[in-house]
Order: sequence, then structure tokens, then C-alpha cells
Amino acid sequence: MKFKHLQFTIALFFIANLAFGQNKTFTMREAVFGAYQGLKPQTLDFVQWRSDKALSYLTDYKDLFEISISGEKKPIISLSDLNAIIKAEGFEELPNFPMDYTWKDPNTIQATLGGTIALINIQAKDVTAIGKHPEDAENLQFQAHSGTCIYTKGNNLYSMDKNGNETIITADANPGIVNGGNYVHRQEFGIDKGIFWPEKSTSFAFYRKDETMVSDYPLVNTSTRIAELKNIKYPMAGMTSEEVKLGVYHFDSKKTIYLDIEGPKDQYLTAISVHPQSNLVYVGVLNRGQNHLKLNSYDQLTGKFQATLFEEKNEKWVEPENPMLFVPNNPSLFIWQSERSGFNHLYLYDINGKLIRQLTTGNWMVTKILGFDPKCENLYFESTIASALAPQPARVELKSGKITRLTTGNDDCDCQLHPDATYLYCSASSLTNPGYSMVIDLKTSKSTVIHQASNPLTDYKMPTAELVEIIAADGKTTLHGRLIKPVDFDPNKKYPVVIYVYGGPHAQMVQNRWLGGTGLWDYYMAQKGYVMFTLDNRGSANRGFEFESAIHRNLGVNEAADQMKGVELLKTLPYVDANRIGVHGWSFGGFMTTTLMTDYNKTFKVGVAGGPVMDWKFYEVMYGERYMDTPQENPEGYKNTSLLNKADKLEGKLLVIHGAMDDVVVMQHSLEFINQCIKKGKQVDFFVYPDHQHNVRGKDRIHLMQKVTDYFDLHLK
Repeated sequence: MKFKHLQFTIALFFIANLAFGQNKTFTMREAVFGAYQGLKPQTLDFVQWRSDKALSYLTDYKDLFEISISGEKKPIISLSDLNAIIKAEGFEELPNFPMDYTWKDPNTIQATLGGTIALINIQAKDVTAIGKHPEDAENLQFQAHSGTCIYTKGNNLYSMDKNGNETIITADANPGIVNGGNYVHRQEFGIDKGIFWPEKSTSFAFYRKDETMVSDYPLVNTSTRIAELKNIKYPMAGMTSEEVKLGVYHFDSKKTIYLDIEGPKDQYLTAISVHPQSNLVYVGVLNRGQNHLKLNSYDQLTGKFQATLFEEKNEKWVEPENPMLFVPNNPSLFIWQSERSGFNHLYLYDINGKLIRQLTTGNWMVTKILGFDPKCENLYFESTIASALAPQPARVELKSGKITRLTTGNDDCDCQLHPDATYLYCSASSLTNPGYSMVIDLKTSKSTVIHQASNPLTDYKMPTAELVEIIAADGKTTLHGRLIKPVDFDPNKKYPVVIYVYGGPHAQMVQNRWLGGTGLWDYYMAQKGYVMFTLDNRGSANRGFEFESAIHRNLGVNEAADQMKGVELLKTLPYVDANRIGVHGWSFGGFMTTTLMTDYNKTFKVGVAGGPVMDWKFYEVMYGERYMDTPQENPEGYKNTSLLNKADKLEGKLLVIHGAMDDVVVMQHSLEFINQCIKKGKQVDFFVYPDHQHNVRGKDRIHLMQKVTDYFDLHLK
């Protein structure tokens, strides 16, 4: 098949062998950790605005430097000097500079010192304690106004005033009831905290999760002489789920009021927003079917329902991932994010639920909110307005909806707005640029590069990397891929291919950023003589609702069909050996790997599936039911996508890897698939990491990636 039939495009991005005499190849340690340690580009890390015309950053987690908006650098304070200051005030020496540092004024940082939140005046060399908490506190929230900390220990909530006096807020003895934790609804719907506390408020809202009715799921710890049972609560699709309430604790009365939220107990409470100036708290109430959202308001003092501001419905799913954003100088207005138009966009509402206007529109996604200017005339954000491969900053006028792009390129940007909205700091990179920092003057639109990282890979034999486009199996949708050719590429040779796949929602593997959105293992494999390929199929992130929801009720079907379009592309390349194609992925990627190895068993010779979902009926309620509905509602979908029913189709060599303590994709998935392989007379290889959960992290990851590499070397090379 010729390229034109696939509408194939090679974007002009390359990692070139620029330095003469490059001869180094990666060690496995470098392949695994190098992109984050050692071979990481020397970009500016832990950047904060320090003053009107200067930022600060850390070097090697040790020393604090300043960089001006024109690029001039100078030291602020070293770790040793900081330790001298805090030790003189009775605090223990720090091994690294506090990464949670923030500037309160150009000479004073706020940071955590053990169990103390402190202001450290660098010029005066003194320390002022402004808050205290136990060192084992979790889910910490600090209110500077009162000097009070709220936190969790075990499954309960506590507060501590600046004098160190602790108050018990909840006292649930049953470990199945958790207060204030961030793992409510298994952290779906953008949930990353369980405590919601406006700065000057004398009350705060918190999640109370009751999972006593959820089935215990056994994990076995084999590190003790007699293996120990560790039960977790794991609600599988279609089974009994947890019940969540929202409480409001009032410091004045020391009482907790629970909101009177009507509906089934297993519904979802999302997008929690506490109004900064009233007694109202807002909750996105989402049904268990995840296709009907109500944004409701409740009275904090009584817990009573007040009003439904608006509703959102979709026959597939509604997925609220962001709370209301109140306009700071006019909190009777708020910003709401929604995919109701097909892409994640911004909507301006008044507090009664009246839509003022849709602020952003188009076939692109808002990906991050950066903040308002002081007069709240403009809202700054990042989006895919320029390219789905890289977020870029822009602003929108609240009155008119006028959108202005703030950059002209297509590089991946991560930005910070100056508190006065006079400047915008952007950390950026591309496939060919290891990273640079620039400051944009928001009055003149002039941008200045203040730091350019050098290429840390100039001493290495680097493969070429290309960003490619193909057309999906639907015949119309553009897909993005990354193709890495072997070192010392010879177009007359035939090379084996390894496809790295994820393929599921909330992930984007291919990006216009340094290394193309991957780590160095892909390049290590290319150094060994493999063609490496990755494709973001329909169902992956940042392409809009239609693109993502193509997977609904039939996970793996359209995704695999799109991956096969990538295979079609590979087979047109004269240097690809079509008889030596392998595939590797983890989690959803492990599911995709096994799906491809069975549904397309004549194409793939070798596969390595890590932490794979093998049957969606074994997966958890929140994620599983969003994309598949329940097994009772969608029996054919569960049957058709179950890899337990496809074990007899396996023909190539497949290695399944699982963590024995996996509490995300429980090991039952792999064991049941192996059991079916045994029954069908199919050989399959299996490897277990006894002490690991859903992924293999830390130093053991070197062992994992060597295991994966060896398997391809043995059976594919």
C-alpha cells in the first residue's frame, strides 16, 4: 500500500546526529531513568515568580537561583546557608531545599520544615512558625489566615492550631469509613483531594467515604515467613459500590453538618466547590450510569438542597473533571468546563445557573487554566488550539469572548501567569529542542527566551524520530504516531518492529515535546536495531469527545482497528520486516497488547503485556462502567471484549507480567487468562513481581525493562 492511500505525512521533526563521533549507547539504567535523571535536559526546575521582573528556580534540589525576565541569573541562597538559618532557630537540617517553597515577598519564602509551616526571611536570616502539624499528617491543608492545619491520620480528620493544639474532627473506628481522604471514587472525575477549604472561611467541606458494604478483595503479602492476607475494598463493575457523603465542619460550633443530597447512595459527588463569600457549597451530582449530571447548591449551615443550577446529559457519558472557578472580583460569576460541545471548553455562568456566554469554542481542547488578570477582564489558559500535539497559552476576554493566542509556534508549553498578569512564564520543548524557558510580556506580546537547555544526548548514537499522521479505521479521522528508526539505519535492511501501545482514555503517547513524548527505552531499543512505533488511536486523550467516545461499550475494538492501520503503514515501509512485528504495553496497554495478539494473531509474532485487563467485569466500577456500562446492561460488549474468550486464538509468543500486590488491575486478570490458555492448550509465559502494585517502580524497574527487552531479543530479533 502506498503512502498516499493512507494519507501519510511525515512532520519535519528529527533528532539528528549532530555531533561527529557519537558512539555511546544507553545502558539499561539510562534507558529507564536517564530521561529523568542524568540525561535530563538542564531546564529550570521548581520555578516560582519572585518579584515583578524575576523568577526563582532550584538546581539539583539544592540551591535557589534567580533569573530575570531578560535572562540574567544569580544565586539567591544555597541549601547550606538555608540550613544554617533554620538550625539556628532550632529546626533540623534539610537534605534538600524545600520543594514546596513559595514567595510571600521578594525576601521571604514559605516552606514546610518537618511538622512546621514557616516563613523564612532570607535577608534577615530568621524563621517564623505560622502553622504546625504532625509529621505523619496526610492530605494536609493549611489556612494562612488562621494559621490552622487540617489533615488526616489513618481514616480520620484532625485540625491543629498554630500553637500545636490538636482537635479531633471525626472519630470513625471502622477502617472502612474514611474521612477527608483523596481516594474517593478511586480518584476518577479529577478528584485529587478530600478537603475543600476557602482561605478565609471558618468552615470546610470534606468527603466521607463508606466502603464497608464493598466486597473485600484478597491480596497476599509473601514477604513474611507465613504469607499475610491483605484485604482491600474493590468494587467490580456491576457490583455493590462505595457510598460517599459530603460533610461541612464548622470551627465555631465544632459541629459537622452532612449535606442532604438526594438520590441513590452509590452516585458520585464531584466538582466540589465552596463559595468564597456565602454559605453555599456546590456539588456535581452524577448518577452511577455517569450520563446525567446535576450541578446543585446546598446550604452549609443546614445541609439543605437549594437549587439545581443546570444539568448535563449524554447517551454515552458525562465526566466532570473540574470544580467551579469563581471570578475573584465578582464571585457571583463562575467558569465551568465542559465537553458538551464536543470539546472541553469554558462557559461563563452567574451563580443562579444562567449561562452568560460560552467563552471558548472550536475543534480544540482547553487543557489548563492559568488564572485571571487583576481586574478579571481576561482569563488565561492552555489549549490545543494550535495543535493536538502540544498545549499552547492563550487568553479570552470575559466580556466579548475574544481569544488571543500568546505564542506563534507549535512547541509543548507549560506556563505560569505572573500574579499581576504582566508576564507569562513558559517552559517549552519540542521533538528537536530539549527545552527552553521564555517570558512573554503580556502588554507588548514580546517573548524573550531566558534559558536554553543543551542537548544531553550529543555523546550518544541517536536514532531519528519522526512524527507521522495516518487515517483511522473509520476512514476520516487523523491519528498521530511516532516512528523511531534504528541507529546506523540502512534502508536496504529488514528490521523488526516493536509497537508500544497504551490506547486508552486520559493518555496521550505522541506529543511534540522532547523525545516525542516517550522516554529513552524506545531509543535504547532502536539502538539495538528495532523500529519503534507508537500510535494514539481513537479513545486516547485531547482530541475531543467523539474521538474518545468511539470506544464506548466495546473497549479494544476500534482501538485495535486503528492500531492495525498503523501496522498497514509499517508494512509499506521497505525496511520493515512484516514477519517480525511485536507489541508491548502496560495496564490498558496490556489489554491492547493481548487483544492484538489474539484478534490479529497472524500479524504479531511477540507480545509483552504488563498489568493487563483481561476481562472488564473484573475491573472497578467507576472507570469500567463509564466506558462499558455494567455487565448486566452490556453483556455482549463484555463477552466480545473479554480476552478470556480469546485465549484459544493466541499463536505468537506472549509474556504476561503482573505485580502480585496490584490493587488497580488485580492479578486475577492474568491468572484467569493463563487458566484459559491451559484449558485451550496454549503456551504463555508469565512473570510476577511479588512486592509491586500496578507498576514496577524504583530500582526494580531496571529488572522489568531488561525482562521485556530480553523477551523481544529472544523471540523477535
